[in-house]
Amino acid sequence: MAHSFDPNFVSLSIAVLTVSDTRTFETDTSGQTLVDSLQQAGHRLADRKLVADDIYQLRAVVSQWIVDSQVQVVLVTGGTGFTTRDNTPQAIAPLLDRTMEGFGELFRHLSLNDIGTSTVQSRALAGFANGTFICCLPGSPGACRLAWDGILREQLDSRTRPCSSVPHLKRLPSVAEGGCGGGHCACGSRG
Repeated sequence: MAHSFDPNFVSLSIAVLTVSDTRTFETDTSGQTLVDSLQQAGHRLADRKLVADDIYQLRAVVSQWIVDSQVQVVLVTGGTGFTTRDNTPQAIAPLLDRTMEGFGELFRHLSLNDIGTSTVQSRALAGFANGTFICCLPGSPGACRLAWDGILREQLDSRTRPCSSVPHLKRLPSVAEGGCGGGHCACGSRG
């Protein structure tokens, strides 16, 4: 299937989920960092929730957004470490139809400069489920900012060439059928 490229910016509908046993909306600096970043980039906040680090609560919220035709992207912050209360990867991974292996690899590569070899303890991941892009990030504002600035800003921008993640999302009225600008795209599609 050919992937779409839109030379015009497409504003996406993005939900933000913070996973924490202790934070409130008032103290949720990571979730707020994502909300501020997506809005500054011209996207819309579809919903924002905060849940305890519980596999079934996480799955319930994200599953709701996966089937919601108005949510195209889900950004999850928190619960990606190695403590016994860090359950985000094992909660979300089974929901994914396709995993974007390169996301976690690139995130860890980018964070190497900031936190050194501790980056190997990040279980950041991303993938797609029912046309919804789901991204799981560590629960720090710095990690959220790094992921947004280093990966998400471009991957959620329809103008990114040779290709972005936008064509893989639930159908957008403004995205036309077509290719990634002709020829083979780095994402593996054919224009």
